[in-house]
Amino acid sequence: MSPLPATVPAIVRTRVRAAVRRRAPMSPEEAERRALLLRLLSLLTQYPDGELTAEWPRLTSVVAALPASHAASELGAFMGWFGAQEPEALARHYVEVFDLRRRSSLYLTYYLHGDTRRRGMALLTLARRFRAAGWDADGGELPDHLPVVLEFAALAGPGAGEAPLRRHRRGLALIHHALTEADSPYRHLLSALLSLLPPASAADRAAVAELAAQGPPDEEVGLDPYGAPASHGAHEAHEAYGKGEFAPPATFVPPTPAAPTRLPPAAAGPHQEGRP
Repeated sequence: MSPLPATVPAIVRTRVRAAVRRRAPMSPEEAERRALLLRLLSLLTQYPDGELTAEWPRLTSVVAALPASHAASELGAFMGWFGAQEPEALARHYVEVFDLRRRSSLYLTYYLHGDTRRRGMALLTLARRFRAAGWDADGGELPDHLPVVLEFAALAGPGAGEAPLRRHRRGLALIHHALTEADSPYRHLLSALLSLLPPASAADRAAVAELAAQGPPDEEVGLDPYGAPASHGAHEAHEAYGKGEFAPPATFVPPTPAAPTRLPPAAAGPHQEGRP
């Protein structure tokens, strides 16, 4: 498309460009398939407890029935690995990559605000967004925990529901980068998710590279007004931890996990295959 002439008022040019970037409305079937993908990602990024691992055969059949796409292929690769692991190995790997490394933590506001006062306000804003949409996520997790944000996106739809995911796209890209470096199969889930979001811009890629090299902003405060702990231990250990090294003891204690999202007891029927 040729550039708009300079004589067009700036506000008109801005609105025209925004209209060009706007996606065409989804059909109900497309929105339903997208919600299913997000719900699957929400389930599979949760801690792999006994209840979740017991659902592996059913989840595998759901993933196998997905229409062909990059996201479906990545989910299939993850499920192949997941089903071949012992439950203890799954749990150990999850803790190692998500609870002990900050560069692959699932708490999204950390990547945008680090341990600063702004993060507390971001958490409060996110919780208010959930409540304004009529959704109460009071299950013991912080509202920026990726499985929670994914569940909200699946329930609230691709517009406002996915806004938090779009806002934290750079953090999601950093998680994917860290998981890829660690050769973790969870990288497949982040790759699937990123394929559902708008493509990364040059500015996005530069910001992710800077985050990977330097870590998010840091400040010796807690998550007030959200009430998370403020202490981080020794300065030297904290500096290494901020760059993605293993956490020293008691440096970062995630909140108690919420009860995972669960599939309904009834098996999917022939026309509802794969709906969680």
